[in-house]
Amino acid sequence: MSAVAETFASRHGSAPTGVWFAPGRVNLIGEHTDYNDGFVLPFALPQRAVVAAAPASGARSRVRSVQEPGAAVEFSAATVVPGEVPGWAAYVAGTCWAFREAGYPLGEVELELDSDVPVGAGLSSSAAVECAVGVALAGLAGSRIGPTELARIARRAENEFVGAPTGGMDQMASMHGREGRLVFLDTRDDRVELVPFDLPAHGLELLVVDTRAPHAHAGGEYGARRADCEAAAAALGVAALRDAGPQDLERIGDERIRRRARHVVTENARVLEVVRLLSGGADPRAIGPLLDASHTSMRDDFEITVPHVDVAVEAARDGGAAGARMTGGGFGGCVIALADTDRVPAVTAAVTAAYAERGWTEPVVFAGTPSPGAGRLL
Repeated sequence: MSAVAETFASRHGSAPTGVWFAPGRVNLIGEHTDYNDGFVLPFALPQRAVVAAAPASGARSRVRSVQEPGAAVEFSAATVVPGEVPGWAAYVAGTCWAFREAGYPLGEVELELDSDVPVGAGLSSSAAVECAVGVALAGLAGSRIGPTELARIARRAENEFVGAPTGGMDQMASMHGREGRLVFLDTRDDRVELVPFDLPAHGLELLVVDTRAPHAHAGGEYGARRADCEAAAAALGVAALRDAGPQDLERIGDERIRRRARHVVTENARVLEVVRLLSGGADPRAIGPLLDASHTSMRDDFEITVPHVDVAVEAARDGGAAGARMTGGGFGGCVIALADTDRVPAVTAAVTAAYAERGWTEPVVFAGTPSPGAGRLL
């Protein structure tokens, strides 16, 4: 029995009906393109949220989290609405609400939640919780719901219940992840293609550097970037920046809006080129310059990096990485670095030393390994 199942059994005096999981994700490339109907290329991580669940014996649902000591949070899954449940439990209650709104059968539930996805690191800890709860609700109800539909339910919870204006990449990666594969997603129609990413076969490793910088879409900056993109699309007369090309950018009069659009247009092109290279059997080292270019674009055109991530990227390159970039929504979070296996110690040491020189908290470095998407454990 898993640890969360044992915790559930000790609290309730009986085993859960089942245990379900959903992973966090790292985005290899394709930042802020998802809400522009563009292309993204994430993969699911080994780190995941795990939910032990059973039908509730009473008239209300209850959820506890190992990471949030204290009393259970209670709500009615049958009637809960946005704004009713605050804090961390909003991701759980919101998924129940979105599941119900989608027309699927939903009873009151007892949930025990645990997660080893780092919170605030830009690795989609919230999407992991939403998707884990989603697959648990489907399992308890006996509903056969496909991964894309469950991802849409989880995204609606995040957008409309929690109020975070994110795209759908995080939930789709969590649901569709596969060992040794990247999830190439066309966000316009949610079409998924799995792309090979067997780094060990090429003597490579993808390092994830948790910069430990506070990761928050501070001051509404995430929403501001989204509004800039909408303004750019309106200036060009297109439905979304997915429909624009480099030749269109000079038609945008506002210099800031033009730079925002340039990032999205060039980032989409970089995603497609990475997919072309990897699908064609190229040495993955060939994508290094595209990772570098993506970071430069996020730093200069989209202005979403912070000193912690810029220093980590530069140090990783100095240490011998073939390419490095910030990953995630920005303003903190994680950096990824593609490196030869024998260069991993040097890359790690270079980043750690750069932080020590500045008196910053030591970063956490681990290998990012494409892993299975959401499912049932027990």
